Amino acid sequence: MSPPDILRQYPSALMAWRNLGRNRVRTALAALGIVIGVVAIASLGMAGAALQYQATENLGGLADEVTVTAGEDNPDGLTETHVRKIRQVSTDATVIPIKGDRTTVAANGEEVVAGVTGVTQASALYDAGEGEVPSRLESGAVVSSNLASELGLDVGDPVEYGGQLYRIRGVIQSSGGFGGGSNTLVLPVSALADQPTYSRVTLITDGGDAARELAAAVDARLNEREQVVSATTSAAALEQINSFLNTLNLALLGIGSISLVVASVAILNVMLMSTIERRGEIGVLRAVGIRRSEVLRMLLTEAGFLGLVGGLSGAVVSMGVGFVIFEALVGDPMAALAWSSSRYLVYGVGFALVASLLSGLYPAWKAANERPVESLRG
Repeated sequence: MSPPDILRQYPSALMAWRNLGRNRVRTALAALGIVIGVVAIASLGMAGAALQYQATENLGGLADEVTVTAGEDNPDGLTETHVRKIRQVSTDATVIPIKGDRTTVAANGEEVVAGVTGVTQASALYDAGEGEVPSRLESGAVVSSNLASELGLDVGDPVEYGGQLYRIRGVIQSSGGFGGGSNTLVLPVSALADQPTYSRVTLITDGGDAARELAAAVDARLNEREQVVSATTSAAALEQINSFLNTLNLALLGIGSISLVVASVAILNVMLMSTIERRGEIGVLRAVGIRRSEVLRMLLTEAGFLGLVGGLSGAVVSMGVGFVIFEALVGDPMAALAWSSSRYLVYGVGFALVASLLSGLYPAWKAANERPVESLRG
């Protein structure tokens, strides 16, 4: 059944549809404005959703971690005594003391500056992309995928640090997002034995709530008089990032809605011109007994058709744009179909429909309330 066949069951809607077809160019231009507005709103919203998706994917797995570093009243760093006190508080968490340094790593004629991490429980922090990441790293080395790529390193190749050679046992799986491109050389803690203190202690808990409670417990236990340590959680950082991205998304939607407001003004102009041109026709309808409410409904239906057709067309275009955005930012175009992203298509269509109806309200009210005699006089 074609749209005209369906509309024949609703005379006012059928007349509205035919009126729009009288001047197709003007109707198409008005609908094009709606399409542009919907694409602006939906595309910007989906871009924000893609950024939030990426942030959650990369940081969500860190929400159960607590990072303890030296406090502002502790310039000497974290000692074995501090680590022992942290272990006493963290009875249900995995405690990972870490030493840090920076060095220049050379191989195959290339040199890059890399961060050095001295840790024993390497597998608790890193996942292996190639080779293995030992649960207890007491010999050999593990390198980040970025460092391996830049220097052309493979599992089994030697790297030098502090005058000693370490054989690469594994390459860390790339996170592909924030921080995923850093150059990192992971060595046994014994390789950094000349450093008397730890740069940080990572605590791995069962979840975000447990991480917040443990951070508070560590702060209460070690900072009784002075700020000896600083305990922070990634959960708090993730919440802050999500809050920032939500604010950014609202700002983007505000910018996109401006184009839809401009399109609404164009629809208002189209509807005013249409009612002026059809003044005599509307006068005849009123003279033969058509009620004001029916004229009002017919003209509002015209505005609604413009918003609906433009909104749906804009949603189809925006869906294509969303696939491109998610492919570029996330690497998975089908993630654009998730409700957190596709809801902006619904918002765009709804906004277009409401804006069109509001734009058509005044022309429809004016035409419906004009006296038939005055309309027929022109």
